[in-house]
Amino acid sequence: MSFLQRPGAGQLPMVQAEAVHKSFGAVEVLKGIDLTVQPGEVFCVIGPSGSGKSTFLRCINHLEKIDAGRLRVDGELVGYRESGGLLYELKDREVAERRRDIGMVFQRFNLFPHMTALANVTEAPVQVRREPRARARQRAEALLERVGLADKRDVFPAQLSGGQQQRVAIARALAMEPKLMLFDEPTSALDPELVGEVLDVMRGLADEGMTMIVVTHEMGFAREVGDALVFMDGGVVVEAGHPREVLADPRHERTRAFLSKVL
Repeated sequence: MSFLQRPGAGQLPMVQAEAVHKSFGAVEVLKGIDLTVQPGEVFCVIGPSGSGKSTFLRCINHLEKIDAGRLRVDGELVGYRESGGLLYELKDREVAERRRDIGMVFQRFNLFPHMTALANVTEAPVQVRREPRARARQRAEALLERVGLADKRDVFPAQLSGGQQQRVAIARALAMEPKLMLFDEPTSALDPELVGEVLDVMRGLADEGMTMIVVTHEMGFAREVGDALVFMDGGVVVEAGHPREVLADPRHERTRAFLSKVL
């Protein structure tokens, strides 16, 4: 089931999930997720803790393996190839190659503590894409300027605020020139006064047409920047639509109950 407009002629969805299931032991975390994300969309995912939001995000880049269904990014199966109606998992090298096109920003910044901001952003293009270090460094400097941290290039993570570390993490993800960016509650670990500087960078990416899936509790960002929104609970999509419509007039009682506590 697709909640958004279908792609135009010749245009593939950036993300297509069909009946995606995922369990951890006896606990079924995703119970048949169907959704479509079009190129250039800012797709927001909201819901209570334990609803499966972060697990679904991790399935998109095969950090978690799905148990059933189909999950495609830009028309290609994530982590698998299909033959005779059966899925066969790709080798680690093939998974890593496909993952290059997907940037991910986590709740915790996961920066290398022994590297400067500039080195953190430079490292992946050099090690993964075999990019010449001089070129990677030049692009890293431009990306740090883009996220407002040109003056912090030689500073180590421990000397940066949480908001600054998260902006370095965004620059690091962008250094791989992804076609899709995944944000897993990128502001939840930040002090309230630092949230705005990260959201401003994300707004800039949206304005530039970056396809983004954002798991978030920032309802103002979803309302102002989002093109589509889903509310998840209990491993299923309960409600979906345009963010302003869902947030202002939710149809489902479960959505109303959740929003009454967070708005």
